[in-house]
Amino acid sequence: MLVKEITAAIEEIAPIMYQESYDNCGIQVGDMNMEVTGVLLTLDVTEEVLAEAMQLHCNTIIAHHPLIFSGLKRIAGRNYVERIIQKAIKNDITIYAAHTNLDNMMAGVNAKIAEKLGLINTRILAPKSGTLSKLYTYAPVNIADKVRDALFAAGAGNIGNYSECSFNSPGLGSFRPAANASPAIGTAGGARETVQEVKIEVLIEKHTEQAVLNALRLAHSYEEVAYEIIPLTNINQQIGAGLIGTLPTPMQERTFLNLVRTQMKAECIRHTHMPGYNIERVALCGGSGSFLLNDAIAAKADIFITGDFKYHQFFDAEGKIIIADIGHYETEQFTPEIFESVLKKKFPNFAVRLSNVLTNPVKYFC
Repeated sequence: MLVKEITAAIEEIAPIMYQESYDNCGIQVGDMNMEVTGVLLTLDVTEEVLAEAMQLHCNTIIAHHPLIFSGLKRIAGRNYVERIIQKAIKNDITIYAAHTNLDNMMAGVNAKIAEKLGLINTRILAPKSGTLSKLYTYAPVNIADKVRDALFAAGAGNIGNYSECSFNSPGLGSFRPAANASPAIGTAGGARETVQEVKIEVLIEKHTEQAVLNALRLAHSYEEVAYEIIPLTNINQQIGAGLIGTLPTPMQERTFLNLVRTQMKAECIRHTHMPGYNIERVALCGGSGSFLLNDAIAAKADIFITGDFKYHQFFDAEGKIIIADIGHYETEQFTPEIFESVLKKKFPNFAVRLSNVLTNPVKYFC
């Protein structure tokens, strides 16, 4: 098995194109065409994790946080990043990261937190726009079903919990084939032809566009396939930042914070004033989520769980919500379990390992 087969499985659930502009997801070090001897899954890539991979004979590391966030001018072993790169290259170890592309997926990092806390009725807290387009194409009546089926199989026509969605309208198409054409109907160089067609309209997500167009061309009988792709400003409910859900049964504030501390293995929780009401609607964001505070308030969440809130940002709660900062590492520590689930499902006979290295750089004196 090659590295690119492993990474392709990750990118099926977390396409690279959905990473944030500041991020650096994907291959960090190594060769995508290298044969894989073993895969180590981790939150962070540290020198200890690299040593663990070498000891376990794993030549591929899949991490959540990228090792390289910005450009490097030299690799001279001056810091842990440069030392890891040097050693990884010397030992033929490939390092790959799926970061904000995984954060932004409905079934990504935030879904894992929601699972640990037992939340139900979850949805994206701040869905993204600009990820959807409308595809219009035209097919003769006798192959319209074949074309639709091909589009659906390639990922078109998904709207929330519904699949194979399309709108179809009949019409009359016309064309005149040139002398060097190979028309499915009529004669090359002949007269103008008319044909009863179906106009097929489907939604496509940005990451499926090329696959959908390839499927359209293969399924269609025409030499030249007519289509239009129109970008939409609609929000995509399956892609975006944060998550909000509800508890099956409302819980008293302290009881819920104890649950969070236990389930998320948090040594301590920094939080704002607790006004004395029950917790039912829970907003959350793995990693640094303070930018979503207003979204959590607008969604009428009772509490917002994330990491990396600064001192003055706690004032922004203004008594409208409880902010619970449990730590960056604590919100994302279970992310390697997502990688494990994906890879075991795709490659059931291939062994993957979860790192045993505690990579949290923050220590607590309690």
